[in-house]
Parts: sequence; C-alpha cells; structure tokens
Amino acid sequence: MSSTATIAEIAARAGVGTATVDRVLNKRPGVNADTVQRVLRAVAEIGAPPQRGRPRRDANFRFAFVLPADQTPFLELVDRQIAQSAGDFRHQHITEVTYRLGAADGDEFAAGLAQMADCEGVALMAPDVPQVKLAINELVRSGVHVVTLFSDVAGSMRETHVGADSRAAGRTAGLLLAGMAKRPPRDTLLLASQATRLSAEIERRIGFAQVLEERFPHLQMLRLPDLPAGDIAAGRAFARFLQKDIDPARVAGLYAGKVPMAAHDLTDEHRTLLSDGSFAYLLTQDIHYCVGVAARVLRALCENVRGALNVVQPRVEILTCENLQ
Repeated sequence: MSSTATIAEIAARAGVGTATVDRVLNKRPGVNADTVQRVLRAVAEIGAPPQRGRPRRDANFRFAFVLPADQTPFLELVDRQIAQSAGDFRHQHITEVTYRLGAADGDEFAAGLAQMADCEGVALMAPDVPQVKLAINELVRSGVHVVTLFSDVAGSMRETHVGADSRAAGRTAGLLLAGMAKRPPRDTLLLASQATRLSAEIERRIGFAQVLEERFPHLQMLRLPDLPAGDIAAGRAFARFLQKDIDPARVAGLYAGKVPMAAHDLTDEHRTLLSDGSFAYLLTQDIHYCVGVAARVLRALCENVRGALNVVQPRVEILTCENLQ
C-alpha cells in the first residue's frame, strides 16, 4: 500500500466518480452511507491524497499570480503593482511569481494553470470558461490553494474571490450617466467594450443594462459591436460606428467628445482623460489592497488560520477631476 494516492486512483478503486471522493474526503453532505464506506475502504487500502496546506519545501511560501497575457493598461497596472509589492511579500515570507497566460484559448490557459501544481497558492484573473474551471479544480484537489482576483470564476472550487462587486460597478456607472442625460433628442446611452471572457466585464455590462431598465425607462441603451483590442483600433472602430450606425445628436452618454463618459480603472491613460475633462467619471478599486489581500488569504489558508476566508472586499470608488489625487 502506498502512503498517498490520487483522487482518481481512489475513485477507480471505489467505483465512483472523483467528485464523490472529494465530497467524502472533505466531509460534505450528499453521499449515501454505503458509498462513503466504499471510499473510506479504498483510502485504507491504497492511501489518502495529499492534504491541503501541505508542508513547505523551503523557508518561504511560493505563490503564483496569474494574469491574462493581453497587453491592456489595467493588466499592466496590476502586473506592476504585484512587482512593487515584492518587499511587503518578503516580510511575510512569501515568494511571488507572476505568469501571463494567453486568455483567448481556454485550453491554452488551462494548460498553463496545470503547471502551477508546485506552488502552495495561486491568485488568478482568468477567463470564465469550462476548461479553466476544471484546471482550478484539479489544482485545489492536488493541495494548491486558489483565489480569484478582480474577476471571478464562479462554479469552480476556488476558495474565495478578491475584488469589487462588478455588477454594482456597472449599475453605478449607469446611474451616473443616466442622471446626466438630457431629455430627447439625447435619449441614448452607448455601451462600448471589447470582446472578453472575463466575468467581471460581463457583470459590469449586466449591471449597466439593469439599472437603465429599472430606473430610466425613457432612455435606451445601445450596445456597440465588440471593439478590437488596442486603444487606436478601438477608437477607429468606434468612430466608424458613430458615422454610419447612429445619429450622434441622440447620444446622451458613453460607457466604456461632447457627451459624458464613464470608464473603469485608474490607469495612466484614464487619469489623463479624467483630469482634462474627457471623462466625467472613473470607477475604480484599490489594486494595491486587492493584491495584498490575495497574498494574505493564501498564506492564512496554508497555515490553516481560522477565519482565513473572512475577506473585506474593496469598495467601488467614484473619481472625478475634482477628487483625483
């Protein structure tokens, strides 16, 4: 008998699925008594899987921060913030490694995640697709603690999410722009975004549409076709849309000239646009706080600290040119 066995090996010996083995080992309800006994007998015969919070191999915890490889201002800002937090991490006995994985292909991103099994914890911003959920689940089953950062992957076995409420952020943007909209002929709010599989972006769109439908029935929302990646290409596509597909005189606001604009994330580009009056509002969250909380949660999970998942989530902040620092 080996001292350890994988969940798949235990499932094969007991004649059940891996999900059933996971439920039994973690003492979750929903498995009948006979099946529980079969799984426990299999564990007694061939060994138990590695325990969560496995011992460290060196003096420091090894945590991976995983971000999409897309070269967007927000992702570059997060990457820099992780690097700038290295000093804080060292004081917490944490060694951080940042990985950038291609997010356009779910299989490629999942394959990259599978290489993180030698880490004790992973904080990731990932596309919400089935392949990635399965990869997260495999990491968790192998003993790696996983938290999502800024954009959640609901339905996976990740242990918590760190980031502002994206749907509330979208609703807030809708409320701000609709409140500035004038009566006809300016009765249309434009929703512009790039193609994405990140749940945070999708939740923002949903929240924006919800608040207009619920509170501003006299306004209509027009969703632009997904814009291409890159600010220059996106700007050109947007200009073509305004010239061909809509009367600019009807535009009351833009959610992303002469209409109020609201956007997300305090990047260098957005800071400039806010300060010169191009943006009316900028909705943001504290990136430094989120990165630090993700690392602290992972360490607490590794050390089996009670209450490790009691996370105070960041609030959505509303910036204007008047309160920009």
